[in-house]
Amino acid sequence: MQVVRVIVAVAGGALVLVTVLSVTRTLIIPRARRGMVARVVARGVDGAFQFLVRRVRSYEERDQLLAGQAAGFLLALLATWLLGFYLGFALLLWPQTHDAGIAFRESASSLFTLGFVAPNSGGTTALDAIEAAAGLIVVALQIAYLPTLYAAFNRRETEVTLLDARAGSPPWGPELLARTRYGMRTRTDDLPAFYSLWERWAADVAESHANYPVLLRFRSPQPLSSWLVGLLAVLDSAALYLALCPSQERYEVRMAVRMGFTALRQIGSAVGLPVNVDPDPDQPLALSYDDYLAGVQRLLDVGFPVERTAEQAWPHFRGWRVNYESLAYAIAYRIDAVPALWSGPRRWTSEPIPPRRPATRVASDAR
Repeated sequence: MQVVRVIVAVAGGALVLVTVLSVTRTLIIPRARRGMVARVVARGVDGAFQFLVRRVRSYEERDQLLAGQAAGFLLALLATWLLGFYLGFALLLWPQTHDAGIAFRESASSLFTLGFVAPNSGGTTALDAIEAAAGLIVVALQIAYLPTLYAAFNRRETEVTLLDARAGSPPWGPELLARTRYGMRTRTDDLPAFYSLWERWAADVAESHANYPVLLRFRSPQPLSSWLVGLLAVLDSAALYLALCPSQERYEVRMAVRMGFTALRQIGSAVGLPVNVDPDPDQPLALSYDDYLAGVQRLLDVGFPVERTAEQAWPHFRGWRVNYESLAYAIAYRIDAVPALWSGPRRWTSEPIPPRRPATRVASDAR
């Protein structure tokens, strides 16, 4: 009987230790690594939401349902931690109370600081005090965790919202360049500043989303917006600009591409996706050549000043896109991002949504 008590106590201590490590790794240590508990909870919550939306064919309806995925994960993770403490301390109390029912009642009383069960010895008093502190600390840490997440979310979404006017909704790389057209002239002088801004945005997203992967589940307020599709559109526009206009090459454009695929690699590593840090620039793209030609034609239609033909620019564009395409597609598939042009497949069969463009409205007396 004594051996059984020792085994039960060891199991309870191990469960408490695993829970403490999970809380520490998730809420306190900013590192791009998730513990076992967080991974299991993430798989369970993601699976539940995928089951919930499996019959929904409309993307807008799926997006509305999936908007609760981040909250579901946070609540499930908190419940898992509290359950871990509850069971772990109950197993620690069991050998001292000699009654499983009393041990579990006392554990619940201490964890939620209800005080309806009094300890019967000095050992149980100490365990009750530690468990009460653990319950309060984990809830307080989770509450303090939320402002950090929402601050990162707000920083991310500000630039994504601004991108709507530049690149359409959902955003598309060729559309971004095409909309630099101003009146009857093409204006590109502000592009270096724009790409410099997105270089810093990508660095911010890399740091926040790799350290706090739950941010990947926070969806944009508008169904046709997505931080990932926005980043992909910016990277595609930069790759097209570098491939089609070699004389206009600027440091800011190249750095935006580099920081963009670096961000995707850091996020991919954090969520367990395979990352190729040195892709072959000659390997084929998932993007078809016909889709590429359609994007270039969009630029030609608005008179964008190109210096190479589409055929001449293709190897250069492919050499840039190979650095980020596979990871962008994999993350877009995982989070079910809006199915925009040039953004890869999704879990559900759906046609890519082209960018919506505002109608040209001119007052009758100004025509």
